[in-house]
Amino acid sequence: MKNIILTQQEIAHKTRRIAYQIYETFPDETEVVLAGIASNGYLFSKMIAAELDKIAPLKVILCEVTVNKEKPLEKVQTSLPPEDYTNKALVLVDDVLNSGTTLIYGVKHFLDVPLKKFKTAVLVDRNHKQYPVKADFKGLSLSTSLRERVQVVITDNDQYAYLED
Repeated sequence: MKNIILTQQEIAHKTRRIAYQIYETFPDETEVVLAGIASNGYLFSKMIAAELDKIAPLKVILCEVTVNKEKPLEKVQTSLPPEDYTNKALVLVDDVLNSGTTLIYGVKHFLDVPLKKFKTAVLVDRNHKQYPVKADFKGLSLSTSLRERVQVVITDNDQYAYLED
């Protein structure tokens, strides 16, 4: 059974709020890297970038981050070479923070590169972390049972999130 937890309008509002929080966190920066975890995290980072474009003079650099969720110890891939985000402000973006596995391995990758400032953003934080990772910016905090799953749907003409048993 699908139980809608975020509508398209609510996601738009939360995306805008996260964009403002990012802008407020990096007041002295001229550019910020939004590194979105493939695939929904990257799509969500593009939505944040569109909002930042409307409100801030920041140059946004998008980077797609690929973490093998079944084998997270495999090398993390990025669509940009490390020199493109070295010594820059970076926000690692994902759609849902479940156990923290994907986010922690994404964070680990970026710790090997000198960054000016490093933050994380998620649309939904499930509060079931197995790793010491937190979302600096989050759209919705949600306490769920371990058997429930949060799914985020992002397409060109629709966005919503639902909880399924």
